[in-house]
Parts: sequence; structure tokens; C-alpha cells
Amino acid sequence: MTKTRSTAPPRRERRKQDRPAEIVAAALQVFADKGFGAAKIIDVAQLAGVSKATVFVYFPTKEDLFRAVARTVVSVNFERLRTTEAAPAMPLATFVPLLLQQAATLGESRIGSIARMLIGESRSFPDLAKVWHDEVVAVMLGILTSTVARAQARGEVRAGDPRLIAFSIFGPMMAGVLFREVFGNSEAELPDLRALARQHSEIVLAGLSTGADA
Repeated sequence: MTKTRSTAPPRRERRKQDRPAEIVAAALQVFADKGFGAAKIIDVAQLAGVSKATVFVYFPTKEDLFRAVARTVVSVNFERLRTTEAAPAMPLATFVPLLLQQAATLGESRIGSIARMLIGESRSFPDLAKVWHDEVVAVMLGILTSTVARAQARGEVRAGDPRLIAFSIFGPMMAGVLFREVFGNSEAELPDLRALARQHSEIVLAGLSTGADA
């Protein structure tokens, strides 16, 4: 019997291809745990199981590594929403619950720690805030703002600045994430982000709706 030759790349080649993603995943954990200033490339390298030199091959500076983390957050968490938002007839009442549940999922991950880190370290490292804004926040707000504007054009949503409406929709989720990050080790009663997403979706959509999509 003739053996079928495998078309999968050799193990060593697959490992090399996986390295950037593994390094970025390790960097997310290190940044979330230690903050940007205290994080060291050697910490990332050890967690990723590679040498410090290998990290520098893919990411020449710590800022480059942080930018890669931000881009990965977008590609992993917002690509589905980007595709959904591109549908011309997507009702806001369908899109908002999807977005806010995704925000709840992110808030329960280490991404919440990154948001807290930015607040604490953006004065010392102003480029970090710019990277996170350009790579993550602007993408999310852009998706939501364009969806609101199209819903307004269809007569489904009340008049108003679409971007300010987007802030109104997303703001409480951000507040919930930061509340959990700041008071997580205290005796404070922490908000259930998934429940917050469901309830806020219902409330904000009821307030924005003109009833034209009913």
C-alpha cells in the first residue's frame, strides 16, 4: 500500500510560524500583570518559551510589541463585528447586543487590566494611549458610529450626533470594566458585565428607537 504523504509543514516550521502569536499572547499577560513600565522583554520571552533575541527579531521595541497586542485584540475580537456592521441593513437593535456582549467578554479577560494600565501609565508613556486609541478604540467607535448613522438614515434611531450616541452606548460597559479592575480585590459588589450588557442594550435601544423598525 502506498503511504499518503502529509502536506502539513514540518513541526519546526509550524513552531516558527506560531512564534509571533505566542510572543504577543505572552506580552498581553505580562503587560496586564506588571504594567508597561515594569514589564521586561525577558519576562515575555520566558513566558513564550523563546529567547530574548527571538522576541527582538519580531518586535524590535517594547512599543512595537504593545502595538501588536492592540492589533491582535482587534483582529481576534472585532473582525466578526466588522463583518456584521458591513451589512447595509443591519438594525441597531441587532448590532448593539452583539457589541456589548463582546465588550463584556473582553472585560472579563486581561484586556480590562490593559485599560487600567493605560489610565495609570499614559502620562509616563503617552504613545501607549495613542496606540490603543488608534488600533482598538477608534476601530470600535468607528464601527458603532457608522452603524448608528445608517440606522438614523433608515429612520430607526433618533436624531443626534452618531459618535456621541456611540459613546452613550459603550460608556457604561467601560465604566463597568474599570470598576471591576479598580475594586476587584476589595469587598465591593462587582457588576456582572454580561448582565450589564443585556440590560443596557434594552434600555439604550428603547431610548433611541423611533419605532420605525418595529
